[in-house]
Amino acid sequence: MLTGRWLSLALCAALASGCASVPIPNTAPPAPALPEPAPSPPLPPQPEPAPASAPEPAIVTAPEISPQGQRYELQDWPALPDWNNDNLAEALPAFLLSCNALKTAVEWISACTAAAQIRKADPMAARQFFESAFVPWLVHKPDGGTEGLVTGYYEPLLHGSRIFGRNFRHPVYGVPPDLLVIDLAESNPDLKGIRLRGRLQGNKVLPYYTRSEIERGLAPLRGREIVWVDDPVELFFLHIQGSGRVRLPGGETVRVGFAEHNGHLYKSVGRILVERGELAADKASMQGIKLWAAKNPNQLAPLLQQNPAYVFFRELPDSPLGPIGSLGVPLTPGRSIAVDATTTPLGAPVFLSTTSPLSSRPLNRLVLAQDTGSAIKGAVRADFFWGFGDDAGQSAGRMRQSGRMWILYPRGFQPKAP
Repeated sequence: MLTGRWLSLALCAALASGCASVPIPNTAPPAPALPEPAPSPPLPPQPEPAPASAPEPAIVTAPEISPQGQRYELQDWPALPDWNNDNLAEALPAFLLSCNALKTAVEWISACTAAAQIRKADPMAARQFFESAFVPWLVHKPDGGTEGLVTGYYEPLLHGSRIFGRNFRHPVYGVPPDLLVIDLAESNPDLKGIRLRGRLQGNKVLPYYTRSEIERGLAPLRGREIVWVDDPVELFFLHIQGSGRVRLPGGETVRVGFAEHNGHLYKSVGRILVERGELAADKASMQGIKLWAAKNPNQLAPLLQQNPAYVFFRELPDSPLGPIGSLGVPLTPGRSIAVDATTTPLGAPVFLSTTSPLSSRPLNRLVLAQDTGSAIKGAVRADFFWGFGDDAGQSAGRMRQSGRMWILYPRGFQPKAP
């Protein structure tokens, strides 16, 4: 049974912050964690909407208000910057992947059935489908604002071995046998989606071991090693990304994805370095942290251990498709995002209006909400999936932009909290 003090503190924290203080990965497979956020200078200005033609008269309506306090304002297609310039045929396969998970939900059946009939390489047919099957709802934050943070993530490539050795000393662990996952909805339906992680000590449930305690060998993880990798920094960022590939000495590649986590809140090591004065705010990106680590190898382990969060993985079958997101379907580079599933329904098309990393160049396109992340919290918050490899990592590591979001919801239905 939970100790009263821990359960009380956990519930108070969860309810006081809209559950942001309790990491909530979806019950489906892997949820990527947050790309290392940089406490950077003010967000770049949002580009002005580009004119577009309307397929029907403009819609004027009062915003719908969700139970969490964010609002959804029904709009028409001209409000979406560059809507007419996006090749929607590129988003259609990603939507069909969403349909694999949404096909039993009544509001999505009609749209998914219609999408399956479209020739996937036909941009005009794809546009006609999206504009006839959906209407766009601009997402407002609880304070009424419509701009939020857009970061990026990717699938990294690491180098490792199935066997511990001098060059491969850092384990990628599977789920420990003593990790408890407590679903609070089983005792109170109002707490749906809130799960606590812990471990038994006698007849008490205590918080699970922190990163520092795990690395000191306190958790029973011997034999749970999937692979061993050569670089502790790359392993740390694998935890942040939530999935990746490990190339073995013989050329074989092992794919790993999120399985569970230890329940502790993520703490940004980039922010710690900025607060210490060891990195400028605009250099506290993934690339900046890696450069700092290369110059300060003896200080690396104590720094990383200040982030108590820890991710456990599972081995996945190799596939030409992207890693599996929280929705349970493969992610599509440039067309998938991670969202807060309490404000944006998983599987939904989302029009994202933001800018490319470190620039004011517009990045406006239709994407699919197919993933979550333990630090992706809030109504206007997205993590843009760039794909696999170093080039994707360069973009993901530098992305910290301002953005707006429109949820495309099937006609006849209104956005609601999942």
